[in-house]
Amino acid sequence: MKIALWTYADSPIGPLGFATDEDGVVVGCSFEGERALEPVMRRVWPQAEVSSGTEVPAVVEALDAYFAGARDALGRVAWRVPGEDFQPRVWRALADIPSGVTISYGEMARRAGEPGAAQAAGVALNRNPIPLILACHRVVGHDGGLVGFGGGVERKRWLLAHEGALLL
Repeated sequence: MKIALWTYADSPIGPLGFATDEDGVVVGCSFEGERALEPVMRRVWPQAEVSSGTEVPAVVEALDAYFAGARDALGRVAWRVPGEDFQPRVWRALADIPSGVTISYGEMARRAGEPGAAQAAGVALNRNPIPLILACHRVVGHDGGLVGFGGGVERKRWLLAHEGALLL
């Protein structure tokens, strides 16, 4: 598989890095830009050839729509994660959390087939290779607290407010 790294610069939460495969399917996203993605892609997709690439129009259109207020626009982005063990099950379960809704880490573990594994779900979410598209910002502490987000708590707060899940 070939993976292309590119940047979406016009985000209200800062420049975003994306990794897409040869079919334009998102396989990685970073809040720290495209340079931060290369080691993640080498860990998640060890056999892939990673290089610089160009924006994928369908992804850019969905991002533009999402940041313009179409809360469900990112649900139209094609994505892929490898594997079938617990972490990928957690990542895939993120796709079923609607925009504007939050769940707890315990609920995330239950949805991934491991009730009682809230801490392990948190570790899996921390390793989510596609954190905006597979919206780990929608997972919160059991008391609703905004904890555990690799993009930073302020970014998590912004995203949840943007989606209507958090009133400021």
